[in-house]
Amino acid sequence: MDRARPAPALAEEVGDFASLTDPFRRELLLHCRRILGSVDEAEDLVQETYLRAWRAYQDFEGRSSLRSWLYRIATNACLNAIETRGRRPMPTGLGGPPPGADEAAGREPTWLEPIADVLFGTAAEDPAKVVMSRATMRLALAAAWQHLPPRQRAVLILREVLNWQASEVAELLGTTSTAVHSMLQRARTQLSQVTMAADDVAEPADRRQRHLLDQYVTAFEVGDLTLLMQLLTEDAVCELPPDPAVLAGREEIARFLGTECPAFGTCKLVRCTVDGRPAFATYMLGEDGAHHAYSVEVLTITETGIARIVSHQKPGLFGGLGLPTRFTA
Repeated sequence: MDRARPAPALAEEVGDFASLTDPFRRELLLHCRRILGSVDEAEDLVQETYLRAWRAYQDFEGRSSLRSWLYRIATNACLNAIETRGRRPMPTGLGGPPPGADEAAGREPTWLEPIADVLFGTAAEDPAKVVMSRATMRLALAAAWQHLPPRQRAVLILREVLNWQASEVAELLGTTSTAVHSMLQRARTQLSQVTMAADDVAEPADRRQRHLLDQYVTAFEVGDLTLLMQLLTEDAVCELPPDPAVLAGREEIARFLGTECPAFGTCKLVRCTVDGRPAFATYMLGEDGAHHAYSVEVLTITETGIARIVSHQKPGLFGGLGLPTRFTA
């Protein structure tokens, strides 16, 4: 930044920069969330993107659109972040490595966080088409977060989610259209092998699903272990990221809830949907008599019942999912 510029000129430039770039802030946040798989990291990387953009604003010559320029900065910032901290493990999902792999290597596991469904598209078109596109995108992004190298992941998102042309992606990443086509093809091949494992997750009819989820709420709020066990499959699993331990089988899950879960029987649950799956925001009763944000429970439902519960006991996730931190009836 040129320190010799008079204050009025600098103020005018700051105002121009803000007015021109602020309209892109929300879509850049969604873009960073899609690449990173983390709400908190995305917020930080968008701030970094705008700081980098401001520092380089004098050199922006308009050879590409301002939007493309900002996406280039954001994408590169995300890729650098991924290469620094590695990939985020999926809770027993889509063929990922065992949760303890990072821990065994001396690193603290950085779990893939639940992401609000707003990331999977909100276009006002045929409802069936929207559902299919969201489901497909959810599986593709979930698998990409876990299995694809950073640049392949970026190419997949830019080409398949944002519908950018290969030439645009090539310019953004500083490569060729041929290389972009190659990376996209490799990403598609990898995902075609991974997402097949998700085909056995059946979505029950809405009426049956609503009844099952209503019973799940009742079981948790009143502490009914017998009812809960009826809702779980015999081989159900429960995970509590970032703890690498997995509760295996409904008997072990019930035993844990009955003896070690302070929220069971005193909490309030609010229905939500994250990562395209049914989920609940759990609010635990506090000493002040109010219910406060405790965990986000993401469920996997099969034809025979609830097969998996992933309990993200991280109240900081609530804001990114559009959830209040205090329960209001």
